[in-house]
Amino acid sequence: MVFSSLIFLLAFLPLNLICYFFVDSIKARNAILLVFSLIFYAWGEPVFVLVLIGMSFFCWLFSLFVEKNAENNSVKKLFMAFAVVFCIGSIGFFKYGSFVTDNINSLFGSNILSFPETTLPIGISFYTFQLLTYVADVYRGEVPAQKKFSRVLLYAGLFHQCIAGPIVRYGDIENELTERSTNLSSISSGFTRFCCGLAKKAVLANACGAASDVLMVADSSVLDAAALSVLQGRSALTLWAGMAFYMLQIYLDFSAYSDMAIGLGLACGLHYKENFDYPYISSSVTEFWRRWHISLGSFFRDYVYIPLGGNRKGKGRQILNLAIVWALTGLWHGASWNFVLWGLYYFVFLVLEKFVFGKYLAKTRIIKHIYLLAVVYFGWVLFRFTDLSFVETVLKGMFCLNGNPFSSFESTSFISNYVLFLIICIFACTPLVKNISSALNRRAENGGAVLYIVRALDIALPVCLLLISALSLIGDSYNPFLYFRF
Repeated sequence: MVFSSLIFLLAFLPLNLICYFFVDSIKARNAILLVFSLIFYAWGEPVFVLVLIGMSFFCWLFSLFVEKNAENNSVKKLFMAFAVVFCIGSIGFFKYGSFVTDNINSLFGSNILSFPETTLPIGISFYTFQLLTYVADVYRGEVPAQKKFSRVLLYAGLFHQCIAGPIVRYGDIENELTERSTNLSSISSGFTRFCCGLAKKAVLANACGAASDVLMVADSSVLDAAALSVLQGRSALTLWAGMAFYMLQIYLDFSAYSDMAIGLGLACGLHYKENFDYPYISSSVTEFWRRWHISLGSFFRDYVYIPLGGNRKGKGRQILNLAIVWALTGLWHGASWNFVLWGLYYFVFLVLEKFVFGKYLAKTRIIKHIYLLAVVYFGWVLFRFTDLSFVETVLKGMFCLNGNPFSSFESTSFISNYVLFLIICIFACTPLVKNISSALNRRAENGGAVLYIVRALDIALPVCLLLISALSLIGDSYNPFLYFRF
């Protein structure tokens, strides 16, 4: 089940909210959230809900053992190591088993190893990291071990953010799992945030994805000789535009899910931290990764980079630590070499900014924004195609090196029809609307006509966005969430 589905919007969510607000006690509300979360997760993959429950159970046990042996450092480390091996082993089996086996067989030129066919449990990359942060924070003494397994399972399996983030740390919502309150203002704000995210997904991201598929290839996960031949014949303008739509899609899609998750949590009294902060307005790669997928970046910083030594052991060790972190960041996104190279691609630019031209970049204005957008744009080419021959074909085609034309009648006609929509999507990637809303709210504090306009918008806007989104989803077969496969 996905947020942008009619079954979720018309049945699951209304029923969940009715049941949730029908009861008053936190215990009953937590039980309702837990039951609905397990149903939500099991909707498409009923077997894999056992993986979620099992991983939550063992991490709950490990955290209790870690806390119980807080004074015995060697035993505490042993149980922490068990938790790490268990979590990484679980995600490794489902996500990377075939990848490792195939690469070993390729290295030795024979099928010396075999691996059973496995399906990737949805959201395992997200809830595994959440559970790891929980046990690690108990190990560090930053949070107490939760005595009730049901609360750990609720923390890991909350349907708001379980399958596509943001990656929520236990300490961020620890108190709210046992004591929280809601009021009309928080419910309204949460509903508005959810509807804005839904419209961003259903109206903008889906259309960008469909346009990108028309201009490029329909499914970048199904790459064959026929698809490669199609790409080789695309005009340069077609490829540039196709990747531009993909660049917009992946931000609008993923940030939309985070918006909806944060909005749903807020309506229930749970406060999840922001996961995106308009990354495309950044002026450096360093800044971009402070704004993009914030919860993932902070995980690798706090639980990998700093424990490895961070920047405390000299420049050489710092560069090595960065290389490890960014290789793992890429690998987290998928079991394919293109993702590893994508992570290392950003590692190179981060090191160059830090030690070579960062101080010169800071002195420019327009150039630094163009530089950042160019780096991110070409990075998405590497990210989109798991087959590196497709990456090469697209990059060469962008500069007419495939013997392809610069433009074609079909491409110019298609792009001209999408110009206005493209502009709207670009503005949606900036804080323009947010700034206008803040300005109106400040003016409304003085009363007068602006106050009534703001109040009317607060009521009408989410309803209109919900209706427009529902209409967009009716009969629309293109409705993926890109990060579900990561």
